[in-house]
Amino acid sequence: MITIYKNKKDIPQNMDYIELNDVFFNQNTASILDERAEKIIEKIDGAKQVGKYKIRSRFDDTILDIDKLSAGCKTILNILYNPDKVFCLKECGNNALEIVYGLEYGNVYSDYALIPLEMEAVNIRTASEVRMVADYEELKEWWNNEE
Repeated sequence: MITIYKNKKDIPQNMDYIELNDVFFNQNTASILDERAEKIIEKIDGAKQVGKYKIRSRFDDTILDIDKLSAGCKTILNILYNPDKVFCLKECGNNALEIVYGLEYGNVYSDYALIPLEMEAVNIRTASEVRMVADYEELKEWWNNEE
């Protein structure tokens, strides 16, 4: 399950925080994609991966460079392929958030609540605790409480 940070100061010193998912994906993650990426690309953007750096658009079957994926799709792929980093959730739409919350591992940050209605259990982390939350309302309350 993913781990959520709501305060940047709670992110461990040995973990990199990535704010610009689009840029990070284009410079790092795109080169390490494998077959796991195909399902995510299809589910989020409706595109089909047709080569290492190419996708087929769902709109008119045009072949595009992989850097044309949505920021939400890139965020999910960043989280999946870089579990040792913390990624900002602010560029994710609801369709991407649902997948993020279902990932088996990964680290994300947002200073305000970004929660899909259908959520699995997640870990929440502060400077003083790490605990699991499996309830939408409980997670929303945690995010909205000042510490």
